[in-house]
Amino acid sequence: MIRLKGSHLSVAEAWRAIDGEEVVLDPEARGAIEASRALVERMVEEGRPVYGITTGFGHLASVPISREDVHELQMNLVRSHAAGVGPPLSREAVRAMMLLRANTLAKGYSGVRTVVLERFLAFLNAGLHPVVPSRGSVGASGDLAPLAHLALAVIGEGESEMGGRVAATAEHLAELGLTPLALSAKEGLALTNGTQMMTSLGLLALREAHDLIEAAAVAGCLTLQAQRGIPEAFDEELLRQRPHPGALREGARIRSLLKGSSLTTRPGEVRQQDAYSLRCMPQVHGAVAQAVLHTEDVLTIEMNAATDNPLLFVDTSRAISGGNFHGQPIAIALDYMALAVTELGNASERRTERLVNPALSGLPAFLTKEGGVKSGLMIAQYTAAALTSENKTLAHPASVDTIPTSAGQEDVVSMGSIAALKLAPLIENAWRILGIEALAACQALDLVGEAMHGRAADLLSPGTRPYYEAIRSAVPLYDEGVLSPYLEGATAALRRAVREGHHEAP
Repeated sequence: MIRLKGSHLSVAEAWRAIDGEEVVLDPEARGAIEASRALVERMVEEGRPVYGITTGFGHLASVPISREDVHELQMNLVRSHAAGVGPPLSREAVRAMMLLRANTLAKGYSGVRTVVLERFLAFLNAGLHPVVPSRGSVGASGDLAPLAHLALAVIGEGESEMGGRVAATAEHLAELGLTPLALSAKEGLALTNGTQMMTSLGLLALREAHDLIEAAAVAGCLTLQAQRGIPEAFDEELLRQRPHPGALREGARIRSLLKGSSLTTRPGEVRQQDAYSLRCMPQVHGAVAQAVLHTEDVLTIEMNAATDNPLLFVDTSRAISGGNFHGQPIAIALDYMALAVTELGNASERRTERLVNPALSGLPAFLTKEGGVKSGLMIAQYTAAALTSENKTLAHPASVDTIPTSAGQEDVVSMGSIAALKLAPLIENAWRILGIEALAACQALDLVGEAMHGRAADLLSPGTRPYYEAIRSAVPLYDEGVLSPYLEGATAALRRAVREGHHEAP
């Protein structure tokens, strides 16, 4: 069970909640929530001009709202801001959004009633997921449109999915014995101001990125053994003379994976040095790891932050308007992670080229003994090249773009949602690039084993053998026929093997 109180929610807990673990509000959070709500009610009673509570929104912030209209103001806000379009976000992304929105409301700076955030927890635990269109956020006042679609479910409007069935939210609420909530002062604004969509998509991408780093080490170590490579380049004493934490971590991972191999060599035995895509794996993969860990730090802060506007400070009875909803910290971090993951693909594709190119590998051209009649894995490298090039396009930073909104009031926006949305296809491409390398490495290892009058599995290091066997159990040595299923099969097998934890990270 995960207890929310607005602080100290970890990435691991968030992933568990996304996967279905029960989430409840920590009793310690109730006092702060109720105190901030009481402050909102005093402000309304006194008629104090407070942005979004007794005034309009954005460019309309100077328009006063009467006490009688404050409830209608909040309901209208949710409906008018639910302007998303395009394919809906995944169930996992919506679960993350509800979790993170509840957590920020639990901090006690937003002025909502406890029942409002508990409604999100009820949805999470019952498996009710609002349908949230993926496009429409510029990441300025946070993810306004996506969060408004999330908030529609609280008031019993829009559509939701439960048990695989999409229907009117009101219908699903009736099934759960819940009634729609009527929003009160500040609550519509509190539900729609924030960075929860981009942060949620970042969390999902982060989990994949950690696995991709492991997969890159596995694929690279399979390739290095197929190339009779030189592990001396990963010596700990060498790496400590340039002690970037990522390089030290990945060097340790690679040494562990290669330990006990019968296929690695010493300098001069086959060649004096390996190519950069092999020799520099700790440095390249390590730089990626550091970028991913930095992104994790940023997301952890954001998950536990108060990100709506204004924020309410009970001790001083103040409502302070600011810019905690602005998505720039997340946008830049997600762009950074996209660049890093793209570099994993760049290096992997070059290793695949070394395997299929006879001038570089010393093996039969395109890893087939019947070259000419058969093309072997020639076009597998084309596919890896195409995916790698596509990722370079997807890695173009979204965070440097801006288009003013709200009649110029919001004149610098983050486009953090775009940085987040393009991560998913980029990551899928990276998995396939690594899967292609792993397939080619296994094919090369089979040829090397045959030349050495042994079985590849018997010559491999204990750390990489389970991955070789996982791939070979999914796809045999490619000889002829349609190649595509081999590429997809090897990718899926590598992905499963990494997630099953055949090798623990250092």
